[in-house]
Amino acid sequence: MAALLVGGVAIGGSPIFVRLSEVGPMATAFWRVALALIPLVVWSRLRNGAVDDRRPERLSDYALLVLPGIFLAVDLGAWHLSLAMTSVANATLLANLAPVFVTLASWALFRAPVSGLFVVGLGTAVAGVVVLKGGPNSFHGGELTGDAIAIVAAMFYAGYILAIGRLRSRFGTNRIMIWSTASAAVCILPMTLMTEAALFAPSAFGWAMLIGLAFVSHAGGQVAITYALAYLPPAFSSLTLLLQPVVAAALAWGLLGEPVGFIQAVGGAIVLIGILIARRG
Repeated sequence: MAALLVGGVAIGGSPIFVRLSEVGPMATAFWRVALALIPLVVWSRLRNGAVDDRRPERLSDYALLVLPGIFLAVDLGAWHLSLAMTSVANATLLANLAPVFVTLASWALFRAPVSGLFVVGLGTAVAGVVVLKGGPNSFHGGELTGDAIAIVAAMFYAGYILAIGRLRSRFGTNRIMIWSTASAAVCILPMTLMTEAALFAPSAFGWAMLIGLAFVSHAGGQVAITYALAYLPPAFSSLTLLLQPVVAAALAWGLLGEPVGFIQAVGGAIVLIGILIARRG
């Protein structure tokens, strides 16, 4: 549980790095996963390649290790594209609907039990995100296509969470993270080269933001989440990650001077209450 919360906080800080990045959104997404390979590989080398799981043996094992990275690449690509096609409020709100898809897929595909109390907690937390983003009126002003792409991003992030959850019963955290991160970088690079003119940051500050995004939000946050998924159900884990917009709002207030209003504070409190209810369920 502690690792899951740490992961949610680390990823919640990613909008700050993205906002301050000096390259385009797709290039930022590429460096997020590409640079994250450095601490992951270094950590593996420091352990002398020691892992607490078995090695992949069949082609299907390698395919399963690559699958989360494909989901993550599509999620990041769709998320950044939606930001350019609809309002930030719409894109953020709809992309945070991943827990709904995780819960539905867990029940439909794996027959995972879902208690009534958990559903109440899920609904409460989603309602909190709606309030946090300004209420139902925040949907006005967005393009329908951009909104739909944001929902696609949420669906693929749900696929990422589910794929990681299934892999954790067979492979260790470090092995999963290296394979999924590398495959995500390979998938995002061609999208970046086709859509953006600049790949490299023009200054040391720009590289510092990219390194912070890669080391803190991805290598730190995703590793913590992957570790937690060995011990917690994917549906509950994805619900706890609704903390991310709460953390992002708090960090934007403290670091970027973007004030948190009364409605945002109420929304954040509702999210926390929903998570506590779901935890009881």
